[in-house]
Amino acid sequence: METQNVGPKDKHFLIAVDESDSSKRAVLYVADIVGGFPGFMVTLLSVIPEPEEDFFDSEEEQVAWTREKMAAANRMLDNYRQVMIHSGFPPEKVRVRACVGGETSFADTILDMRCDMSCCTVVVGRHHKSKTEEFLFGSTSTKLIRDAKNCAVWVVE
Repeated sequence: METQNVGPKDKHFLIAVDESDSSKRAVLYVADIVGGFPGFMVTLLSVIPEPEEDFFDSEEEQVAWTREKMAAANRMLDNYRQVMIHSGFPPEKVRVRACVGGETSFADTILDMRCDMSCCTVVVGRHHKSKTEEFLFGSTSTKLIRDAKNCAVWVVE
């Protein structure tokens, strides 16, 4: 029986992004640290917050809203993808994914995606919130650090 020579599996980073400066810093950090080195791949993820059910007057309005938000997210993701490619990642090693968040928190959605894609590292930018905002709304990065299993979590300042 002949065995095939299989190379090592790429280390897969999941970078959760939005339009914030902290997300831009997270993307630039990963690009600077691992861009150009072989053995790495990146998925850029945008989670669009789903509005309350009574936010829309009709289903058509909801479909139009979702289409508009997904198009904006995909434009942002493509810009971030270009940053990763220019830092040395081969184009086939930079993926993008946008989704509308459901009933779960952003952190839970990110961790679910991490498991689905078998990512070894989750990267997020740290959003600066007041103590009151953090108490009322929670912190995605804190929840990721607390709940992540079998992966590293990088929180970029």
